Amino acid sequence: MNTFANFNLSNQLQYALTDLGFKTATPIQQETFSVILSGKDMVGIAQTGTGKTLAYMLPILQDLEFSKQINPRVLVLVPTRELVMQVVENINSYCTYKTVRTIGIYGGANINMQKQAVAQGADILVSTAGRLYDLIMSRSISLKSIKKLVIDEVDVMLDLGFRFQLTNIFDLMPDRRQNIMFSATMTEAIDVLIDDFFIAPTKISIAVSGTPLDNISQSSYAVKNFYTKVNLLSHLLNNRDEYSKVLVFVSHKKHADRLFEALEETFGEESCVIHSNKTQNYRIRSIKQFDEGKNRILVATDVMARGLDLDKISHVINFDTPLYPENYMHRIGRTGRAEQLGKSLLFYTEKEVPFKEAIETLMAYKIPEIDFPVEVEIAERLSPEEQPRDTELDYRRPVANELPSGFHEKKEKNLKENQGGSYRREIAKKYKKPQTRGDKNYNQRNKKK
Repeated sequence: MNTFANFNLSNQLQYALTDLGFKTATPIQQETFSVILSGKDMVGIAQTGTGKTLAYMLPILQDLEFSKQINPRVLVLVPTRELVMQVVENINSYCTYKTVRTIGIYGGANINMQKQAVAQGADILVSTAGRLYDLIMSRSISLKSIKKLVIDEVDVMLDLGFRFQLTNIFDLMPDRRQNIMFSATMTEAIDVLIDDFFIAPTKISIAVSGTPLDNISQSSYAVKNFYTKVNLLSHLLNNRDEYSKVLVFVSHKKHADRLFEALEETFGEESCVIHSNKTQNYRIRSIKQFDEGKNRILVATDVMARGLDLDKISHVINFDTPLYPENYMHRIGRTGRAEQLGKSLLFYTEKEVPFKEAIETLMAYKIPEIDFPVEVEIAERLSPEEQPRDTELDYRRPVANELPSGFHEKKEKNLKENQGGSYRREIAKKYKKPQTRGDKNYNQRNKKK
């Protein structure tokens, strides 16, 4: 049995894990512990929900000695502010019996307050790339003491366009440091980062993206359109005992707001929504209320829910079929966490069939299909994206005999050609050639003589 007792952890860490109820290490935690503890660069490929945060923090905390220095020694970069807060909370729970100063910084919060917090000193800094870069440029923080760099969900950071900030942050840190990277997918952009900044990294792959988790039951429904999906979702959510805590994924912010408004009419305060256009306080409140069970339904976009450790989700519903098949794996990984059983449903329209087939190809698994319930109404109403587009308008200027009834021929005076000002024409007529005003004055003086 792979227990944490086999890791020879310090008493302080072992006590904290016992308080948290952690007994058995997950595969990613077993494989990475000795590698990170050795100080080697490491790249971990693991699906979301496999315990990555504890996997990289346990060996780091085991090796982190007490210090009063101001500049941080460990930097953890994550893609979203929600993940910053979650990782900071997790680290604090691991350090119940250790003295470790951990600070989280992210955009959308008062930067002056964050500058003050950083100036007081920290051992571990958890940050988004954008806000950290802002603090570096304002000379509010120094990375010269960083010994260990962790980049979690690096594929999301690159998707969000933070490659420039990442590479500049790397250049500002000491060359002699340990680099630790975790990602659910491997892309060409990630390979470039590894080649440029890592030194002979050890690569560990656990539950590679595309491998369906055994403890998640998957099903799908063929649905006609957006509002029929709304009707089907409402029908399923009426079973409050079975659908006790439901995370609903949509493809973009407009769909999130539209779906939330539709669900709010039926389920009222049972539902909440989270996406990047919502204020920080609204997002924090939505996640907290959903995690605590005050809200039963959370509508979310992919980026907002990526990496969040939400407790005991009964169902993940893919309201929109994701364009990228890897995102499907990230979504369903929200349920069935820590070896619990979970359920995933996929709604797809005729236009989304190719996306569904790409998911099945990636997983080498055919998602079972459930017959559409006869009692659910097929909606005729179409969303703005589904409505047929108007034929291309003809903006060519109409000829005279094709003028609509509201138009008329120009009057004769308006048919004259615009020849510009009269001055040049009068000078040319008088002096037989175009003249400037200076020429005119010169000629007039000569004429008087």
